[in-house]
Amino acid sequence: MSGFSTARQKMVDGQVRPSDVTDIRIIDAMLAVPREAFVPQNQRALAYLDLDLDVSEGGAAKRFLIKPVVTAKMLQTAEIKDTDNVLVVGCASGYSAAVIAKLAGKVTATESDPSLVAKARDAFAELGLGNVTVRAASAAEGDSANAPYDVIVLNGATEIVPEGLYRQLKEGGRLLGVFAMTQPQRATIVTHSHDDFGSRALFDAAVPVLPGLERPAAFVF
Repeated sequence: MSGFSTARQKMVDGQVRPSDVTDIRIIDAMLAVPREAFVPQNQRALAYLDLDLDVSEGGAAKRFLIKPVVTAKMLQTAEIKDTDNVLVVGCASGYSAAVIAKLAGKVTATESDPSLVAKARDAFAELGLGNVTVRAASAAEGDSANAPYDVIVLNGATEIVPEGLYRQLKEGGRLLGVFAMTQPQRATIVTHSHDDFGSRALFDAAVPVLPGLERPAAFVF
């Protein structure tokens, strides 16, 4: 077993499984997707640590792969089926979208940093992931062209209610993300039912806020 393969197994056994992630499809997907392929060369030794990993490549805003365990726990709640149409918002270099591509029928990913869009496309092609596409777009914009979605996953936190993304959910669809309107931040599921949206907090989780989903700056006297 290579060094990265060993680190990947340790990530799953030491971070994911102990956090009550029992869905074998998620575990298999995280074992199959090489996280180091989505990390700058000089940071690959950090790929499997329990941290939000900065993968920025000179963009105006810092971009991160959020902690593996936060991704895994949200995906378990999402209950993604192999026929689902999924949107990944703020995918950065594409790791979470690649994991979700192992679970879903079709995945659309958005990212505001064009250099990371290119990196994600290259990584998807190298891994032979034919059911995932990525396009440059702000987090709040989503991708209406491929809507409605069964599941929307935020690869980061939001400080505002992302109403534009809500409107891209299918009836019965669910949105998973970390909501940072109040403290502590909490991973939350939003469900679309009968033209209404209900939310339920899942667990505390502090992750970086996605560019475009920040709280508007308040005027200070």
